[in-house]
Amino acid sequence: MTSTTDQPQTEDVAEGRLPWFPLTLLAAIGFVLVAMETMPAGLLPVIADSMHTSEGTVGLFVSAYAIGTVIATVPAIALTRSLRRKPLIMTAIGVLLLANTVTAFSPDVAVSLIYRFIAGAMSGTIWGMFATYARRISPPRFAGVSLAIVSTGAPVGFALGTPLGSFLGHALTWRWSFGGLSIIGLIVLALIALFVPDAPGQTSAVKLSVAKVFRIRGIAIILAVIATWMLAHNTIYTYISPYLRATDTGISAGLMLLVYGIAAIAGVIITGALLDRHPRPLLHLSAGLFVITGVILLVAHTSTIAILVAAVLWGVSFGGASTQLQAALTTAGGENADVASAFLPVAFNIAIFAAGIFGAALLTAFDGLVLAVVMIVFGTIAVFLTMVGRRSAFPAKL
Repeated sequence: MTSTTDQPQTEDVAEGRLPWFPLTLLAAIGFVLVAMETMPAGLLPVIADSMHTSEGTVGLFVSAYAIGTVIATVPAIALTRSLRRKPLIMTAIGVLLLANTVTAFSPDVAVSLIYRFIAGAMSGTIWGMFATYARRISPPRFAGVSLAIVSTGAPVGFALGTPLGSFLGHALTWRWSFGGLSIIGLIVLALIALFVPDAPGQTSAVKLSVAKVFRIRGIAIILAVIATWMLAHNTIYTYISPYLRATDTGISAGLMLLVYGIAAIAGVIITGALLDRHPRPLLHLSAGLFVITGVILLVAHTSTIAILVAAVLWGVSFGGASTQLQAALTTAGGENADVASAFLPVAFNIAIFAAGIFGAALLTAFDGLVLAVVMIVFGTIAVFLTMVGRRSAFPAKL
């Protein structure tokens, strides 16, 4: 892997075409990453029984993955930003799949946790590369669309990957769920090797330290929006079952999350259609609709129809949030977009970790309806921050 100052000149870029298939392959890896991170949550009892441990200990499979992402992402991206993108992402995917395969065969919880941490570190590195890699292999006029395409893997992973892994784990064994995901990842890796073009790293002349990238105008407020909005989302997403029990509607968590996941894919599509031309109003509308969703979940919590409508609005409003905020980070980061975009998976996973603790604390004192209040309060703060950073962080055009 070598550094370069050349700009990518793939056939698609040169002829102004959008590289649909390469971007779709990157999205497929996004699906693998999300399914790999969240799959243990749907398999807690069977993994615990198989490894002769508690469900709480198995829950650390998710925590170890998230901590690996938080600790490793920014340093990894900062240290490798001069390297060419394709060899780097292929190496990270290879190590990720190796770690996941070891987890699938490991009889020891401690060994599994170590390799879950390694998988999380590789996942963060891959997520940190997605935005800039997608933009570098796409014509500039398709910047928003390219980000939207590679972002579809996450909602599809949430909607289908975790339930599918849970089904396989209960029907066969949880080790088949992990092993099957490694096989899918290996197939996608082979296709990336064949069809995804390379892209250059960052030139040494424009490198800034991580601290200086953080101080770039607009970066801090974008991260503040990410922190508040993600906390609002992840708190109720993580504890959707207690919320639904408090409604007495009989809606299952599986149905709620499936409706949300399908709607989130629609949210990504809408984002792809509008992001290049109207990024700022799209962000305001998405965050505002998210708050409205929280109001419906609180005020109309006894209505089955209202809750399912809210699930649709939730998915549509939040499905494109990652893409929109990633676009804002890469635009604000400019020549240092690699490091700037690496802040996003770190902020996401910190929010996931904090939401678990925050939600658990709230549910010891209140019933599940308090989670809708969290959604409203922190969602409103996020809307306010998007208004405060209207000119400094969220451009009218990408």
